[in-house]
Amino acid sequence: MQLNSFYPVIGTKKLAESRDFYVQHFGYVITFEADWYISLLREDDGTQLALLDYEHPSVPDGFHKPAQGLLLNYEVEDVDLFYKHCKDNALPIHRDIRDEDWGQRHFITGDPNGVLLDIIKLIPPKGAFVEQYTDIGKEEFDA
Repeated sequence: MQLNSFYPVIGTKKLAESRDFYVQHFGYVITFEADWYISLLREDDGTQLALLDYEHPSVPDGFHKPAQGLLLNYEVEDVDLFYKHCKDNALPIHRDIRDEDWGQRHFITGDPNGVLLDIIKLIPPKGAFVEQYTDIGKEEFDA
């Protein structure tokens, strides 16, 4: 399969609120906007995200529900700086910033839909976690 793109689509009734959240706090720009679908892009890294009114007829019957149980990971250069941004802007902090032995410094915030956003800076893993990485995974820490 030749993959040209991959991005999450969040089912929501809070289209405008979600659009504004991702534009203001995550640096997305709008590439398409209708009253039922909004496509977002980060121009610096090409990351895409879309928002969809989950009651739109394009959604198959039986699936007209908001996003639930979704956690999006954002790997960033300076997790502490973005943590300060979230605190300064009164965004919810669902897990306070901390270092994890498996190789992350991170915290968890959330969007207007209850989607969890794990903001991560990769750090060297410790202990038994070092051996759980494949050679490809270890390249992330060697860079």
